[in-house]
Amino acid sequence: MKVTAMDVYKLLPQTNCGDCGEASCMAFATKLSDKEASLEVCTELTEEQFDKLEKLLAPAVREIIIGTGDKTKVMGGDEVLYRYEESYYNQTLLAIDLTDDLTDAEFEEKVNTIENTEFERTGELLKLDAIALRNKSGDASKFAEAAKKLKKASYPVFLCSLDPIAMKAALNEIGDENPLIYAATESNIDEMAELAIEYHCPIAVFAPGDLEKMKNLVFNLRSKEIKDIVLDPGTFTGDGIGDTIDNFVMVRRLAVEEKDEDFRFPILGIPALSKLKNNDDEISQNIDEATIGSVLLNKYADALIFKGTDIWELIPILTLRQSVYTDPRKPQSVDPGIYEFGELTEESPVMLTTNFALTYYTVEGDLKSGDTTCYLLVLDTVGKAVDVAIAGGQFHGKAVADLIKDSGIEDKIKTRKMVIPGLAAPLSGEIEDETGWEVMVGPRDSSAAPDFIDEKF
Repeated sequence: MKVTAMDVYKLLPQTNCGDCGEASCMAFATKLSDKEASLEVCTELTEEQFDKLEKLLAPAVREIIIGTGDKTKVMGGDEVLYRYEESYYNQTLLAIDLTDDLTDAEFEEKVNTIENTEFERTGELLKLDAIALRNKSGDASKFAEAAKKLKKASYPVFLCSLDPIAMKAALNEIGDENPLIYAATESNIDEMAELAIEYHCPIAVFAPGDLEKMKNLVFNLRSKEIKDIVLDPGTFTGDGIGDTIDNFVMVRRLAVEEKDEDFRFPILGIPALSKLKNNDDEISQNIDEATIGSVLLNKYADALIFKGTDIWELIPILTLRQSVYTDPRKPQSVDPGIYEFGELTEESPVMLTTNFALTYYTVEGDLKSGDTTCYLLVLDTVGKAVDVAIAGGQFHGKAVADLIKDSGIEDKIKTRKMVIPGLAAPLSGEIEDETGWEVMVGPRDSSAAPDFIDEKF
């Protein structure tokens, strides 16, 4: 059951002191239940009240922090199995595998590639999140030296080694930056647990294909008062991908539906294993890795480690993540109004579109790439695309007339001619009647807009 504001209010001091910045304890309770406020700002909570509220408000999956300062990233925090029930909040962290056996030049080049991998989509800059430093050399000193180099990196680090000696050497260098210790297994759990306690770092548990063993390992860590845990149930590639999906789903169901305390932690997947165990050509390996990464991202992975850095492989992963973590109840949108392109005059053409983010940024990109000069009127359709807004009643003649009036576009131009999207052709007469403007039906696809403007204007 979702925690309500009343559930929270019952445990608050109910003094309405206002120290939290809200007018009343009920208002503060509402903010807490909506994840818009922090429990720490309440100054009148007793220790017992704080503990009860913290437990009540804790998500089904514990939030785990890696990194410090500007490098801080959060994984987990999931409340539900399906995002239509409640939006997912902390995006799946995407890390890139980096080995400690590279030359200095190769190491620096790989780090630069990771840090500079980015592209913009619907107004959001999509980037990677972490570096997974792997002790491929098997040498503790090399692992520590490589870890030291990453102190200057702009991303937090997953330290990947099953050797407690190598792990301690690396932690001596960057333990103060809160890296993820990967990983505790049945054979090294006591030593790794001691390191997690000593350096106050989160730790991953690795029990491939054996959830019962994973439960026992997590219970062991919890009994030592270790709270920041990440689960790796194993990433089996090829014919084993079905078992991998089953394990990921089972872990999340045990956390959300059963509230099993040993499974209420983020899940880590490693699509990179598809490349390490695949002898096909590099393109096929990249496709396999991206495919497995996409599947696991859809099946509750809170962090993923990739090996490939080709942008064509990472774009579908970054794009999918953006879509999964967009609140389906709140369509992405931009502000309505006037947007200007090129060196404008009083004779410049006027185009019309909606404020659905994907629509707007597609049109913007096409106009810029075509070096088009025009005004773009953006209609408030509550974040809906052209055809959807027409069907839903948000795109109509009166709304366009109101936009013209409110935007002040008539003060900027002498002409009264507007180009509407091709999909809005059935509304051309209605828009003309409501606005008094001449309406031209433009192309259905905005990629043709620059040529259309050049030809008609």
